[in-house]
Amino acid sequence: MDEKKKTIYFHDHGDGHIHSHNAPEHSHDHGHSHTQTKAVINRLSRAIGHLESVKRMVESGRDCTEVLVQLAAVRSALNSTAKVILKDHLEHCVHGAGSDSEQLAALNEAIDKFMN
Repeated sequence: MDEKKKTIYFHDHGDGHIHSHNAPEHSHDHGHSHTQTKAVINRLSRAIGHLESVKRMVESGRDCTEVLVQLAAVRSALNSTAKVILKDHLEHCVHGAGSDSEQLAALNEAIDKFMN
């Protein structure tokens, strides 16, 4: 039996409460591999390590300005990673989809969510 991994999404609506839910069913299956997967995984691993060190800074009572500078660095790393993912998606998914309005709508929705 072919079991699919379930992706869990976490959301913080700005009130400090974080909730999670399963990813919606996604019909964007395609038969190619993304060229930047290894680079994205490496970037995410570094960002996770950096964020964990920021957490330790907070736990040890480090100066707020130092924490904010490091959080800005983590955010920048995540934004750079998102750009790599977006470029890879444009080159391998949207470009191959031609004028598929469903693909373009999904991309626009993802960009809107990312930018908020």
